[in-house]
Amino acid sequence: MPLIDLIMLKQVLMRTRSLYKKLLATRLFKNWNDLFPTTASFAFFNLYILFCVLHGLIISASQDQNNSYEYNYIVVVLLTDLLKLILSFLLFIRTNPFSLFVSQITHNYKLLWLYLIPAGLYCIYNNLSFVSLSEFDPTTYSLLLQIRVVITGVLFQVLFKRRLSLIQWISLLTLMSGCMLKEMNLSSEWNADHKTSVGSVAGSSFGFNIFFILIQVLCSCTAGVYNEFLLKKNASNVSTLVQNVFMYFDSILVNGVILLFKYDALQVFNAQALDALFQFRVILVMLNNTALGITTSFFLKSLNSILKTFASALELSLVAILSRVFLHIPLLWNTILSICIVSVAVFIYTQNPVISTSSGGDKEEKKHLVEEACTKSIV
Repeated sequence: MPLIDLIMLKQVLMRTRSLYKKLLATRLFKNWNDLFPTTASFAFFNLYILFCVLHGLIISASQDQNNSYEYNYIVVVLLTDLLKLILSFLLFIRTNPFSLFVSQITHNYKLLWLYLIPAGLYCIYNNLSFVSLSEFDPTTYSLLLQIRVVITGVLFQVLFKRRLSLIQWISLLTLMSGCMLKEMNLSSEWNADHKTSVGSVAGSSFGFNIFFILIQVLCSCTAGVYNEFLLKKNASNVSTLVQNVFMYFDSILVNGVILLFKYDALQVFNAQALDALFQFRVILVMLNNTALGITTSFFLKSLNSILKTFASALELSLVAILSRVFLHIPLLWNTILSICIVSVAVFIYTQNPVISTSSGGDKEEKKHLVEEACTKSIV
């Protein structure tokens, strides 16, 4: 590995280390136990980061030399949702009787219809992630997904008619600048390495492909807002795992409809297609996405917005490092600067979050709900 790459890797590693130090030294927490009340919470924090990092890397590694997929990724999304459904069911009956599961399903059957909308939106998100990762390298993809913070602000203004402050707009514009910086030429190696063969795009092609990223983020945030605001009353007494069963069942239905309209059954389930689906790297994609989906929808609720912010910053740094090590994607100066700027922007934003004009506990509740809704990305 060239000396310049080693220097860059060292800097990113040092940044990751400093983020952990800042996280532990934050004034919001008096000691380690306040930050992570249990060993399990610390483990889940790290597992969440791990699964997020592996998400883009494994999908990119499953592509062929032309950055396309030998397998049908819609079927992969469907099978992943099936695995999530089975795992949610097994986790529920592990600590609860089967009769309770049946009772919650039968008494809350209306959730099956209510979850159709978010399931459809998440279905679009999950399928577009494969499309986006065929056009962008994992680092660029992770950076662009931080646009969800901007969407958070826009959705909050629409929902509560609340104007953003100057510092909030500065943080959002800084975040957008950091994302755009990833595509700027700041290195003599950029022209030689910045090719579509590694998933990077430029010019009009970049503008077209970032449109899919925007659709992804909008689908994710809108689905999250729907879950938190419209389903909160209907599902307040229903286990998270049972809610997952409803969600994943609906997602399977939506994916099935897409398959029926787009492909013939013989195209999807012939011997060649099945062989492509059950390759080791494709199975890894399904297993990792299953673990990430369960972790995000269940365990992430125990983390506050500060921890989520640091998780995002750590994810960006680790994706950049591992993309260089395993996928041989160049780690250029504009990438490092972009990661730093985006991380700072997200941190500033979480220190000055948008709040509603409602009063009392309702204000705090809505603030919390929007944070939860727009930081979740169930994949």
